[in-house]
Amino acid sequence: MKLTGLLARNTENLPGITGVARVDRRTRALLRRIGPGDVVVLDQIDLDRATADALVEAEVGAVVNASPSISGRFPNLGPEVVVGAGIPLVDGVGGEVFRVLKDGSKVRLHDGVIYVGERRIASGTEQTAESIADSMIEAKAGMSTQLEAFSANTIEFLRRERTLILDGVGVPEIRVPLRDRHVLVVAPGKGHAADLKALKKYIAEHRPVLIGVDAGADTLRELKYQPDIIVGDPHGIDADTLKSGAEVVVPAQPDGHAPGVARIQDLGIGAVTFPASGNAEDLALLLADANEASLVVTVGFQATLREFLDHGRSGSNPSTFLTRLKLGTKLVDGKAVAALHRSRVSLGAVVLLVVAALVVVAVALLMSDVGSAYLHWLRDSWNSFTSWFKGLFA
Repeated sequence: MKLTGLLARNTENLPGITGVARVDRRTRALLRRIGPGDVVVLDQIDLDRATADALVEAEVGAVVNASPSISGRFPNLGPEVVVGAGIPLVDGVGGEVFRVLKDGSKVRLHDGVIYVGERRIASGTEQTAESIADSMIEAKAGMSTQLEAFSANTIEFLRRERTLILDGVGVPEIRVPLRDRHVLVVAPGKGHAADLKALKKYIAEHRPVLIGVDAGADTLRELKYQPDIIVGDPHGIDADTLKSGAEVVVPAQPDGHAPGVARIQDLGIGAVTFPASGNAEDLALLLADANEASLVVTVGFQATLREFLDHGRSGSNPSTFLTRLKLGTKLVDGKAVAALHRSRVSLGAVVLLVVAALVVVAVALLMSDVGSAYLHWLRDSWNSFTSWFKGLFA
């Protein structure tokens, strides 16, 4: 018993970061069960920003990647986000780690080496801000190759999904009327909650149809908004949000198979499926366009070229590109809408202007004969009222 306590104390005094290992090759499933202090072990080449943001938000203790977090194909943003948040990132430990390391084990990470107790499990390269900056410079040379591949993928996607993109064939029918209405589509991108808060005035004035994409639907409810439509994988959305009364649209594979339908059935709610090879964000935009929305405002969508290529979903980027082209001028970024509403005249300024106008009118009346007549009338009316009021208590 004393020996056990001594060993425990020795382990705690060893250098490095100690935490519970969360191990899974499936990044999406892994992100659902990580928490503060966990040592996350994943396998994702070119760590994208969306995954990095989720890791930072969960306040994990460290990240171990079996693959290179920057392969050099293009300057992806994920490693910079993780290391910038002060979270150690160890790269290239190899796929063997998934065989020897069990999920839930207590591990220690020091100088790029993973230990269980004092046993060495795997090792890799610990990234720093300097090493990431050097890799990003080299990776910029891969941008042209990525764009060439993107062009080829776009042509192939258009050949496969041309009826959906060009004619809207396959878009499911929904109950919520969208014709000639504003639609606000909220996706769980970086800073989407803050951007949604900035649109408070716009939402109050225009009453747009609210579409939540994946966890963006949860954000709408957290900020006291009721989503009208939910588009996305139900496994990544809170049960209370799904049962809030919104119309649920579940993305399905092109052959019609929709894995998320099982959760919908377990919750006892209705849903429609949307068979397509695009991602949930694009399906939400196509849904709004096919139902003739007059304006579509987006929140949480990637905007820059680096974010576009970095999104970790090269197969669906052609869908995003073509979908935005299809919507054209009716598609507006939420940041722009918020900026326009902030520049409008405030309520306080309007009140001040009205008061100033009343003062000018009052002064003009007092300076004229008509003003004197009104002043005598107001004085006589006030005297009559006070006499009547005193008579009530006489």
